[in-house]
Amino acid sequence: MPNSKQPIFVAGAGGYIGGRLVPRLLAAGYRVRALARSPEKLRNRRWGKHPQLEIVRGDILDYPSLLQGLRGCRAAYYLVHSMNPAVDDFSHTDRVAAMHMTKAATAAKLQQIIYLGGLGEEGSGLSHHLQSRSEVGQLLQLGAVPVTILRAAMIIGSGSAAFEILRYLVDRLPVILTPRWVDTPCQPIGVRNVLHYLIGCLECPETLGETFDIGQPEILNYHKLMEIYAEEAGLRKRLIVPLPFLTPGLSSYLIHLLTPIPAALARPLTEGLKNPVICHDNRIAELLPQDLFDCRKAIHLALERQKEHEVESSWTDSGPIHPAEWSVRGDPSWAGGKMFTDSRRVIIDAEPAAIWPALAAIGGEVGWYYANWLWKLRGIIDRVLGGVGLSRGRRDSQEIYPGDALDFWRVIDAEQPKKLLLNAEMKLPGEAVLYFTLHELDDGRTELRQIAHFLPRGLLGLVYWYAVTPFHNFVFDGMLCGIAAAAKTPICSGPERFQEEEKPG
Repeated sequence: MPNSKQPIFVAGAGGYIGGRLVPRLLAAGYRVRALARSPEKLRNRRWGKHPQLEIVRGDILDYPSLLQGLRGCRAAYYLVHSMNPAVDDFSHTDRVAAMHMTKAATAAKLQQIIYLGGLGEEGSGLSHHLQSRSEVGQLLQLGAVPVTILRAAMIIGSGSAAFEILRYLVDRLPVILTPRWVDTPCQPIGVRNVLHYLIGCLECPETLGETFDIGQPEILNYHKLMEIYAEEAGLRKRLIVPLPFLTPGLSSYLIHLLTPIPAALARPLTEGLKNPVICHDNRIAELLPQDLFDCRKAIHLALERQKEHEVESSWTDSGPIHPAEWSVRGDPSWAGGKMFTDSRRVIIDAEPAAIWPALAAIGGEVGWYYANWLWKLRGIIDRVLGGVGLSRGRRDSQEIYPGDALDFWRVIDAEQPKKLLLNAEMKLPGEAVLYFTLHELDDGRTELRQIAHFLPRGLLGLVYWYAVTPFHNFVFDGMLCGIAAAAKTPICSGPERFQEEEKPG
């Protein structure tokens, strides 16, 4: 049981590992304080309203908010990494964030920092990404607070970026063309084993100030990993062909086209695959014993989660929710120009609670209820242009929370059974949102509204809006009818256009 009533601070609670660590800390009896740029993302998780959880708004790059969040805490998890070289030098961002954490942890008088870093030996030509993760650990160690560093290679678990690359490549390609790194030795680890080590370090004094390598016992290469995946997925044996001329840039673009992982994230990951990542210090296996899954079992468990649609967290969870204030009518000066709107509604003979499940299931395998071939075509075009496309799908087939990725949309707000607000993340000459609301009428029926807002960027934005507007007439009307049909509820009137200023019913 926890030996202190002081909260445990988690930086990166909204990310892949953090989203699984927090509920396990709570289940173990710890008080948890989670730092979030978008607190609503965490509040709407299954565990978001746990009485032992405190969610504080802040940013690791905003020192005052970080320091305020750390005050009174006993220990902190540092699960933050920036991996988007398309935005700026992610190593600089990581450096600033780590220095903030070091300074704030010292000022807050923490007893321990636990950092999940990456395997890879210094001096062996580490990739930019792995070098940055190593540097973060070194910067954290400069402070007065003891730091426990866990160094991991590929983490195998449903929803992890590395596993998703493996899954989509092997699922989709009978012949897999790879760079030379396919024969690089590695020592992956299952996500459940990672979480066991992370939590165990809190109550193990021997881990204070130490660095440990974590991985499953077997050393193998990515070629073997692909073969194991194909076997566990029940696929035919894949032909894996190394090509020496495949560069990290070309490899990352191919991954971008064939998997949900964008090139900006795939590139640092693929560059790191050239480095051998094996464990040299296995002391933690004795300090915190557990059943270490081999790769076959870890892949099997991850596939089970995928099939059962029980993916706890995903690589798509990371990042803040960007509000769409510009989409609110009556603020054209803030928006910076003309905003186009397409508003439609339908009256359905049912209460909102009966319609919500169909609305909340939109996207992913369910699709968009009408003209799915057009949505797929738009996704393919977006992917070719460097966007996210439709391949991200959705984390859960039924539940939907703010911050979730939904094909090429991001959920900004989801209030059951009243509203769903989506922000477009596809490549666009402007910004777009799609807004659904359910208004209960006096006679027990429901008005389902679908409102699309578009803020064009330049002349190309205007051309784009007028080009796609004709498709709205049947796609959007079809979606409204499709939602009613999926909910098995009759339509009383509509679909019809309306002016957004009108009040419901």
